[in-house]
Amino acid sequence: MHGVSARRLPVPRQLPPVPVHFTGRGAELAQLDALLDPDGPPVVVVTGTGGVGKTAVAVAWAHRVSERFPGGQLYADLGGYSGGEPVDPAEVLGRFLRALGVPPQDVPATLAEQVALYRTCTADRMLLVVADNALSPAQARVLRPASAGSRMVVTSRGRLEGIVAEGALLVEVGLLSAGESVALLARPLGAERTSGDHEALAALAELCGRLPVALRVAAGRLATRPRLSPARMVAELAEETTRLPRLSTVDGVSVAAVFDGSYGSLDPTAALLYRRLALHPGPDFDAGPAAALLTEDEEPSTALDDLTAANLLAETGTDRFRFHDLLRLHAKQTGEADDPPPVRDAARLAILEWYWLGADRADRLVTPYRRRLPYQPLARPRGLPAFSDRPQALAWLELERVNLLAAGRAAQEHGHHELAWHLSDVLWPLLLTAKHYADRVEIDERGIAAARAWSHAWAEADMHKRAGLAGTTLGHLADAEAHLETAIQLFLEADDPRGVVDAQEALAALYRESGRIEDAADLLRQTLAANRILRDDRCTGLSLISLGRVLSTMDRPDEALGVLQEATGIFGRLREVDPYNQVRADLALADAYTRLGDLVRAEGPAADAAHRMAELGSEYERAQALDLLGQIARGRGDPGQARRHFVAALDIFTALGSARAGRLRDQLAELEPG
Repeated sequence: MHGVSARRLPVPRQLPPVPVHFTGRGAELAQLDALLDPDGPPVVVVTGTGGVGKTAVAVAWAHRVSERFPGGQLYADLGGYSGGEPVDPAEVLGRFLRALGVPPQDVPATLAEQVALYRTCTADRMLLVVADNALSPAQARVLRPASAGSRMVVTSRGRLEGIVAEGALLVEVGLLSAGESVALLARPLGAERTSGDHEALAALAELCGRLPVALRVAAGRLATRPRLSPARMVAELAEETTRLPRLSTVDGVSVAAVFDGSYGSLDPTAALLYRRLALHPGPDFDAGPAAALLTEDEEPSTALDDLTAANLLAETGTDRFRFHDLLRLHAKQTGEADDPPPVRDAARLAILEWYWLGADRADRLVTPYRRRLPYQPLARPRGLPAFSDRPQALAWLELERVNLLAAGRAAQEHGHHELAWHLSDVLWPLLLTAKHYADRVEIDERGIAAARAWSHAWAEADMHKRAGLAGTTLGHLADAEAHLETAIQLFLEADDPRGVVDAQEALAALYRESGRIEDAADLLRQTLAANRILRDDRCTGLSLISLGRVLSTMDRPDEALGVLQEATGIFGRLREVDPYNQVRADLALADAYTRLGDLVRAEGPAADAAHRMAELGSEYERAQALDLLGQIARGRGDPGQARRHFVAALDIFTALGSARAGRLRDQLAELEPG
């Protein structure tokens, strides 16, 4: 049964808080009210220059009308002006689908499938969607909810004429008035500090270009430093040089002047963290990477509090932070000016190694039996995550997946090829369970490239093996076979018989999927014999599972039964528990019983396998169990139950992008009457 319909649907409340000192904007808010008209436009584009307050207007209005959208409110920063690549719509849709109740493992791999599922999930909900910082119409268009009662607000520095041409309302946000700018500056200071400083506040407002993002930073500095007068701050800001010329307003006032003034007032620890967190490769972060940048005597939480108080960092959730795009650029350029390249390189490496160390902890908990290459980080950073169990470790890997991918890219880009390979390798437990095939292709390809640049044949062989496994599941059989043949050759050159056998085992799986059953059986007999010689019980058990499945496919279930019973015995005796492969063995045994016609003995283990794979987060194997349950139900004359199992399996295989989805559709067609 599809995960969304199996439980009560959550109501997302993703809107960030309204800025404390939000001021004015009555005209813009009134324009947005046109969205509330049942016959009004379903989409509005809020446009204006960078830092003018588009997000504040959109979020303030969304909070005002949130009760009119009982289905919830979704929010995403599309990163259109972050200085890097805009956020992929598929990434945003994945987050939205999860917020709407779709389990992470059920989120489809392709954008087209995500869009289709998103339309289904939003067809009967009254939702309000805020798509922030869109670079292009294409980025935002796919996020529009399907129901007639839903509305979407898109913010962008551009006019997004493509969306406007389709009927969207255009709301232009300009600079604050002089009076509103002074009010924004004065509000947090109180009457005592502002009574005699109106002229200075007015000058400061103009120096900030009446740009809200700059005004908020200036107000924050004044409010948190009682001895700093508005007049003195005007003098400080007047002396600043322009460092972000491309972000200057038409009247020549530089946002960078405000940012530099705020930065100059930070204590040394906060200032250091500000510069170096700009090297963080992903969209947001918690205190862990900050701790990696500081010494034992420096407290990251205090420095992060200082940065958020100065509006140099924004909180995106509980103990998570991000830079505004302009501030990230400012912090990066300030670091380039203040820190020598070796210092910046060391800081970047500390962040990347922090992510590897955290993921390595999760990996060793989830898959303790896995072979790994050693990696020695330059330092043992603080603030590493701690995991009490397997689900917690997998949850962290999922939470930080985007950052881990970005860390791998950054490591490769900056020449840390060994670390780039390890950042690909360490994601194996997440890929094993949640699959994430779209990510997996990138991860494996980067791992191959990193291993070549690192000149490590074994590391390259292992990534070719993984790429072959992924390609087999995705149905890219020719490419997968090439990867696996390369892996075997490289393992031979590395004199690693264990690696050769593992790659041959993967090649046998490809033979099975491509219908070369006899070739698969012959190769698996070889790998089984080799594993017995190597005295590797776990790998012997894996070979037995694979051989048993092939024998079942060859209509030799009696022979398969004996092979699989040996496999289940091995996994039951392993010192390092491997619940995933234990359940795989039980599932293969249930398949053999099914082929023997012993449906009673097959159904219990198959149902148990479906349940246990769900607990383990292994959706692909859960779909295999559901498929088998459908075959069992069909065999005992219950086409209705068979259909339910097949549909549930098809949903999962389709979401994962598996080639098995086509076969399931054929099985469903066979159940059609007539």
